[in-house]
Amino acid sequence: MAALAHNAVILSFEGPDPYSLVGGLGTRVTELSAALAAAGVKTTLVFVGDPVRAAVEQAAPNLEYRRWSQWISAYYPASVYDGEIGKMGDYTRSVPPFVADAIVEPAARRGESVLVVAEDWQTAPAAILLDRLLRERNLRDRAVLTWNANNTYGFHTIDWQALTRAARITTVSRYMKFELQSRGVDSLVIPNGIPDRILGGPPEELVRALSDAQLHRPLFVKVARFEEEKRWIPAVDAFATIRTRHPQATLVVRGGREAYGDSVFARAHHLGLEVENLTVESREPAAVLEAVARAHGPIINVRSFVPEEALLTLYHVADAVLANSGREPFGLVGLEVMAAGGVAVTGSTGEEYAQPFENAIVCDTASPAELASYLDALVDDPALARTLRAAGQATAEHYTWPIVLDLLARKLAF
Repeated sequence: MAALAHNAVILSFEGPDPYSLVGGLGTRVTELSAALAAAGVKTTLVFVGDPVRAAVEQAAPNLEYRRWSQWISAYYPASVYDGEIGKMGDYTRSVPPFVADAIVEPAARRGESVLVVAEDWQTAPAAILLDRLLRERNLRDRAVLTWNANNTYGFHTIDWQALTRAARITTVSRYMKFELQSRGVDSLVIPNGIPDRILGGPPEELVRALSDAQLHRPLFVKVARFEEEKRWIPAVDAFATIRTRHPQATLVVRGGREAYGDSVFARAHHLGLEVENLTVESREPAAVLEAVARAHGPIINVRSFVPEEALLTLYHVADAVLANSGREPFGLVGLEVMAAGGVAVTGSTGEEYAQPFENAIVCDTASPAELASYLDALVDDPALARTLRAAGQATAEHYTWPIVLDLLARKLAF
């Protein structure tokens, strides 16, 4: 891997705690920080963490977690975005002095450099302030300061002139690059990565146990926040069409707490699709999968935590995973499905790794008829499904974090 820096700091609202892990950003920064540490870079992840956990945690060799704004989070126990504006103000005021004092200045005394990766709109003011502090202390040459765009959320709040002066702008796809260009902002494209551990699929014993269960087929899975742009309604409509040909078809879903979920399930009931809500107390993968296998569809709504191994097993065993978003800046779920040996059904925005009917199914429209047609083709053509699974796994191997970090180092070298 090309040389990055001796030290790294990742600034993010989301992080590895269940309190902080809301979407793809939490997964990204957790795995990015772990990959940097594994590469020998002394890494600090600063995120808005669970208020009852330790403020400072040595998570792994070379990896330190710093849970920020816990005194505010104690008043907002729902999630990282509960009380977001107050947390953002505290983060902006207090994180830049910490990074300058505790990380960059000691590194400079050792003759070392620091890579700073700030993530998404909440950290943009902190990146701007950090740049100013380092210049005031004649330390700016010791830090490579980047700001990464994973989505367009909050773009209207950003002082783009100040941010582009302060940091090198990066983003996760050409789709997002065009979004930034429309605002007059140039950027480097550095895709998200996946951890090596998920290549090759989930544990065989979990796959075998779920495959041996009396699952109703065909089996589909959809995991996403309950938001309109995730195309939940088209997915439910397409599933209803599939049920007319395959009465035993089952859809396992895992959403969030968003109010739009009520609309999704109202649509399902309108179409005559019964929804079984499933809550599993255990966090053991085998227990979660056993509960899913015992449930009766046609739609199984999992309302509790699904551990990674259980999720990857569902991806692997399902006939298809519906990551059919209408707007997806990168589409990490689709890539995770490929790595697990599953069949990914994606949208056609930021999922540049997805090639239609080569390594994935790609939906160009929001039409339920388009999606249902493709799912029918998968069910009727096992050879096509096998081809997509094999090609998907081969694609995923090109997106592991060591490969992405090498790309990052080379793009920042100039």
